[in-house]
Order: sequence, then C-alpha cells, then structure tokens
Amino acid sequence: MATRFRILTLNNISVRGLERLPRDQYEIASEIGHPHGILVRSADMHAMAVPESVLAVGRAGAGVNNIPVAALAAGRPVFNAPGANANAVKELVLASLFLAARNICQAWSFARSLTGDDAAIDAAVEKGKKNFVGFELPGRTLGVVGLGAIGVEVANSALGLGMKVLGYDPQITVRRAWQLSSSVEQALSLDDLFARADVVSVHVPITDETRGLVNDNRLRLMKRGSVILNFARAPIVEDRAILQALDEGRVHAYVCDFPKNALKDHPRVVTLPHLGASTGEAEENCAVMVAETLREFLETGNIRNCVNFPEAVLPRASGATRLAIANRNVPNMVGQISTCLADAKLNIADLLNKSRGEYAYTLIDAEGEVGDTLLACVRGIEGVLSARIV
Repeated sequence: MATRFRILTLNNISVRGLERLPRDQYEIASEIGHPHGILVRSADMHAMAVPESVLAVGRAGAGVNNIPVAALAAGRPVFNAPGANANAVKELVLASLFLAARNICQAWSFARSLTGDDAAIDAAVEKGKKNFVGFELPGRTLGVVGLGAIGVEVANSALGLGMKVLGYDPQITVRRAWQLSSSVEQALSLDDLFARADVVSVHVPITDETRGLVNDNRLRLMKRGSVILNFARAPIVEDRAILQALDEGRVHAYVCDFPKNALKDHPRVVTLPHLGASTGEAEENCAVMVAETLREFLETGNIRNCVNFPEAVLPRASGATRLAIANRNVPNMVGQISTCLADAKLNIADLLNKSRGEYAYTLIDAEGEVGDTLLACVRGIEGVLSARIV
C-alpha cells in the first residue's frame, strides 16, 4: 500500500495546485498533525515551530524571505517555483516601461485634478500637456541585471519593442542561456551596463552582493534622463541615492513594486503595491509547480527547484529500494554510507551524490530490502542530517 502523506497548508493554495496531490495518497488541511510537508505562499514561518515530522517545505512563489531556510537546512529542502510567475512580472515590467517613458501616471494625476467646464479643461490640457512630454522606446537601450526566468523574458520582449538590450549575469544557467535571444548583448560588467543603458531593470535575488546594487556611484554612470525599474526586491535600490538622482534631474523616473514613505509621494516615482506576481494565472502556475516538486520529493526523493540543497534527480532502478540521505558536505561521506550497505550485504544498483555549499544529498538504489538496522547505521554517521527509505 502506498504511503499516505499529510500536507499542512499555511495559506489558501490554488486548487489547480492541490489537484496535483492525489487524494488517495495525500491528506491536505490547514490544521493537521504530524505533517510530512508544508505548502505556503506569504505566511511568515520565522516564528513558527516547524514540526519534526516535516520533510520539506514548498513555497508557491519565487522568494523565500518568509521561510527560515537556514533553520530548516538540517536535512529538509525548501522548494520554490522559479519562473512560474515570470510572465506576470514581465508584463508588469513592460507596463512600467511605458509608464515611465510617457509619464502616464503623472499625466493621469494632472487630468484628474482638472476642474471647470469642458472648455476650461480643454484650455488647461493644451497648456499643461507640455509638462508630460515623454520618449519612445525603439532605439533606446535596456540593461537587464539578472538573466533568470524573468530577466530573460524581459530582455527578449524588449527586443520586440525595438529596444537594444544589454544583459549581465555572471551566473546565468545553460537553460536560461538557451532561452535568451542571441540579439541580447553581454555587458562586460555592472558598471559597463549602467554606463550604456537608458533604462535599467533589475531581476536578482536579495543577497549581500545585490543589496544596494543600484547606488549613487552607478547612478552617476548613467545617461541623463535615465530610468530605473525595480520589480525584484526593495533593498536592491538605495532609496537615498535614487531620490537624489531624481531631484538633480539625472534620473527621469523610478518605477518599483515597493511603496515607502520616502518614495511614494515623489513626483518622479511610481510605486505599485507589490503587484509583480498578482495574477490568477501566476498564482495557479506557482501552486502547480511547487505541488509537483513536493510530490516528486516525497515519493521518489528527487530534488528540483530547491533553494538550500542541490538538484538531484535519479531515475529509479527497477526493483530496487531507494535511500534518500541529506548530509553535510564533508569528505568520505559516500564511502561511509557504502560501508553500511556492504555490511548489510546489499549491492548498489545506482547512486547519485550532489553537493551545494555546506550541504550534500545522496540517492542510492539498493538491490534488496533496506531494514531498520541499515537505516540506523546511516543515520549514525557523523554529518548525516536525515535518511529515509523512499
């Protein structure tokens, strides 16, 4: 009989996603004891006592700021849904390009403030419209920082608008490189990109390296009248630096998804209420992706789209028993695990070991039954964080 898994949901998860978890194998509820997995969208888990029974957490979205990833790394993967909301964010970025280029929000605000009869309004329009003269996109250069799922879509779409596109991402994956148009030019460095771009759009996660990436020094490299777009994370752009550049007329507009008191009332800033992934389609896509990822991990041990463990996908050997082992990335771990199997007189049909930073993950298909004695042997190895029979 197949194992029945219990899944705790901390938010309303799209039905389309939950449908990927068959009810004959999965029990899903917002209150459930001893869950094997957690599905979450925006709920803050930092103050939550995560049950010891939890094998993995799935975030129905890209960012994992609301999840205590470091605390969960003791053998428990945290999955996300990279790229599932890429189209939604891309469309908002493209909309923000037009908002900035044509001063649409400022012009709309002006039009809404008009009073008097229609003749008076017509006269005010003719007099005031010169204050909202914008620019067209063809021939302008867009610099895209970060060429993940969203950045690639933004870059490719901007080419379709007639823009020249510079891209910068020293860690671009082979998969994204294949998706990126050959017409996108590689910037030699961040400074090179800022110096040559009319518009810069950032699509990177928040890390120590990306915090304050858009700062005073880089803004001073840009052409006068440039535009900054930020639909990634607020701290990537330094508020003080962007406001000074706007006040001095060096930057034409800043459009972002993160309202703050310092930004929201500035006449050259458009702040949206974190709408990047706020579409029904994106919510469904994220839920489907993370549900399928969590299911594959629980049922096969395979890891995909994980933020704290390496990707590890091993086709299952016919008739074998699978061991899934998370451990610290230290020498001779596979050798010690293999010794446990040898002592149990079990042959290894197939084996995969992958590492990522301080953690590693091993999948072993063993020929024969894996009993409690072998499992105890593996769990007793110093550095092993978790081991289970899949």
